[in-house]
Amino acid sequence: MGHTHSSTCPQVILMGLDSAGKSTLLSKLLTGQTMETSPTVGFNVGTLVLDKNTSLTVWDVGGQKSMRPNWRFYLDHCKALVFVVDSSDPVRVPEAQKVLKKVLSDERLRGVPLMVLANKKDLPNSLTIREISNQLDLPSYSDRLWEIQACSALRGLGLQQAFMSVAKLIKKS
Repeated sequence: MGHTHSSTCPQVILMGLDSAGKSTLLSKLLTGQTMETSPTVGFNVGTLVLDKNTSLTVWDVGGQKSMRPNWRFYLDHCKALVFVVDSSDPVRVPEAQKVLKKVLSDERLRGVPLMVLANKKDLPNSLTIREISNQLDLPSYSDRLWEIQACSALRGLGLQQAFMSVAKLIKKS
């Protein structure tokens, strides 16, 4: 029974450093509410219905350093990777770049499309998507479909559009 479900509902993995805003983003997408979140241990999962023909199963996996080795357990049926970056925290972008590069080097993610979400764009002095794109070295990923969009999980800005784009990337890939 589980198998038919996963084929109709592509799995999307939400990754990023701790405090990038992944759980807030998932909560806002699924319920329209933001919850007080604490660091995710393990994962959160939910089904996001975008329109009557499009649903995605979204896994939000804990981003703390100690949790990152577990990410590989989620990659098997991953159809798109959504990588969330805190655009108001330039100091941690190089760390995000290393982490992203490492994840994308996994064999199971070969050819899997990437959506980078520059979160917290509602905060003053946040980096532009061009700055983030260059610092994450996205232009070097010429062998994979990727896109970057700005959003604010807290305000719910740009989330729906971003995941519609993710669904389109999955259809293209």
